[in-house]
Amino acid sequence: MLFLQEKLDPKELSPLALAYIGDAVYDLYVRSRLIEEGNAKVQSLHMRATSIVNATAQCNTVHAIMDHLTGEEITVYKRGRNAKSINAPKNSVVLEYRHATGLETLIGYLYVLGRAGRLKEILDLCYENADSKAAFPIEEEAE
Repeated sequence: MLFLQEKLDPKELSPLALAYIGDAVYDLYVRSRLIEEGNAKVQSLHMRATSIVNATAQCNTVHAIMDHLTGEEITVYKRGRNAKSINAPKNSVVLEYRHATGLETLIGYLYVLGRAGRLKEILDLCYENADSKAAFPIEEEAE
């Protein structure tokens, strides 16, 4: 897929390794969607992106899309959610962080498998259900 140099088996990777790459994929996807919406001030784009890509928003998003996931995807999500990380970031609740990690694990899993079509479906659903999008309207860049 996009940047992977070799075929990896996601079942051989730890859930936190999958979440690590999943976080990057999700962040790039959100930033790309925001840029597609039009030219805007970078600070405005950043505020909007961070309002979508954070533990609280991702926790809410994964609950909103749960009915759209397959059994396999729910299993991967739960594997990530239940993974024991060292600690949650200081500005998030541990339970929210675990749900966000589960979502990132699922995104990383689909990315590593090369399931681009399904990955895009999930990312589209996440973006459409990101409840924090309205919190930071994008200010247009003056031309």
